[in-house]
Amino acid sequence: MELTSDNKLKNIIIVGDRVLIKPMKETQKTASGIYLPPGVQEKERVQSGYIVKAGPGYPIPHSVEEEDWKPEDEKVKYIPLQAKEGDLAIFLQKGAFEVQYNKEKYFIVPQSSILMLEREEDLFD
Repeated sequence: MELTSDNKLKNIIIVGDRVLIKPMKETQKTASGIYLPPGVQEKERVQSGYIVKAGPGYPIPHSVEEEDWKPEDEKVKYIPLQAKEGDLAIFLQKGAFEVQYNKEKYFIVPQSSILMLEREEDLFD
């Protein structure tokens, strides 16, 4: 199968309460006009990027008293994440794990390390 922009992350499954974030390309020039070398901004405590994949959420343990006749997939339930694919996330670098996939840099971030989300759709429908 050929990798395209549509399917290159298709086979990635994010586990639990984590999200996969593609970091934003920051300008390497400060507001005062000084050019910063690469890596300076990467060491900042707070980063930003777009969520490209999100996990199912926080698993809810099932009780022992549930019926055994139910299929396995019906027994697992999750509390969904507030973060969704396409959101701009501001997150703490300390809680993130940097990974390389197909020569691109991503961060795997637990929802607890996300400070703020910006979503394009209207939140008050």
